[in-house]
Amino acid sequence: MTLNMTDSCVVSIAQIKEFLKVNNAINFTSTSRKEKYKWMNDVLNKFGYVRLKSKKDKGLIKKYILKMTGISPRQLKRLVTKKRISGVIVLSSNWGKKNQFPTVYGPADILLLAETDNLHQRLNANATKNILKDEYERYGDERFKRLSNISVSHIYNLRFKKIYTSHSTTFTSTNPVSTPIGIRRKPQPMGIPGFLRVDTVHQGDRKIALGKYEKGVYHLNLVDEVVQWEMVFCVETISELHLKPIFEQLQQMFPFKVINFHSDNGSENINYMVADILSRLIIKQTKSRSRHCNDNALVESKNGSVIRKYMGYSHIPKTYAQEINEFYQKYFNPYLNFHRPCGFATTTIDGKGKEKKKYDVYLTPYAKLKTLDNWTKYLAPGQTQKELDDINTSHSHNGWAKLMQQAKSTLFRNIKLKEQSKMAVRR
Repeated sequence: MTLNMTDSCVVSIAQIKEFLKVNNAINFTSTSRKEKYKWMNDVLNKFGYVRLKSKKDKGLIKKYILKMTGISPRQLKRLVTKKRISGVIVLSSNWGKKNQFPTVYGPADILLLAETDNLHQRLNANATKNILKDEYERYGDERFKRLSNISVSHIYNLRFKKIYTSHSTTFTSTNPVSTPIGIRRKPQPMGIPGFLRVDTVHQGDRKIALGKYEKGVYHLNLVDEVVQWEMVFCVETISELHLKPIFEQLQQMFPFKVINFHSDNGSENINYMVADILSRLIIKQTKSRSRHCNDNALVESKNGSVIRKYMGYSHIPKTYAQEINEFYQKYFNPYLNFHRPCGFATTTIDGKGKEKKKYDVYLTPYAKLKTLDNWTKYLAPGQTQKELDDINTSHSHNGWAKLMQQAKSTLFRNIKLKEQSKMAVRR
């Protein structure tokens, strides 16, 4: 409710005490700050607050003022202190006025800065400051009197003013980072093998101390889009030192000629080293488009259904990258391509033109390669059908899978024993 600041009926502290008991659930607010301060001043004078000796009586008066005005206890304490010192509670002459710094450099100065930047193609602020200073001190141009004393940092502040940007011919927004490597598009293999999808998988970090982590090995996964021929490699780091030897052998590691190399926008694949190697091998490089998360979906699915399924998620120290890579080349990659069936979709188009994929065909990558028309024409130079058939028939699917699983168990057992030995030495 709104309070009319007239309480002439309250003339004693006893009446204040009774008022607080009766009106304990009622809150009051005053009409204006000026009226509130005047009423507080009158109440403190009426009851002689400054001369009172009893703390209990002072407390009752304070509760009464708090109830009637709604101000905070801290604010009341400051105002009572002000009353005790100056004898009166009044509004400050600066109340309601916002503190502002004086404007030193006006529109004319900003336009002069824009003119100078246009003439010199916007130098850095240090060089610009020297020009502004020399224009006034050496060449006597009075227009630069204020700007001659400007700080380097404030030059940058003025360059963001609207009046500056509207008159500056050198002001440009920051351009997004663009890497001129690879073509940003989805590959279209048209049923021809040799279009690779590439990605890397990290085997996790291990905490070795507070705030310090040890990196695990990296798996490099390369999958052909048409026949799903998959080659997996293990490296210590995704750096030029470890990736370059693998990329240089791209044309030798697949039974068919590699035509296209497609990856996401990770720096391990989009860099000048990879671009140079692919250019020498006459392999076209493409990269995923923004806002098209399915551009590299095939290899992403293989990361989970193949690498994570067989290698797990636990940390593997990078010192074992060579041993894991030997397991991949000797057992794992032949198993994936000759003995592990993959799902291939049959695509149908309904009356509305919408594609529907049904994974009803399951073949090994080599069996899928042999279903292509005149498939031997896609083989890489030096690669023969007999060599591939010999690998395919050397063991049954279960036989090769058993060899692979035994080799994997041996690999992980050796890694575990070596890690246990290291831990024992540290202790």
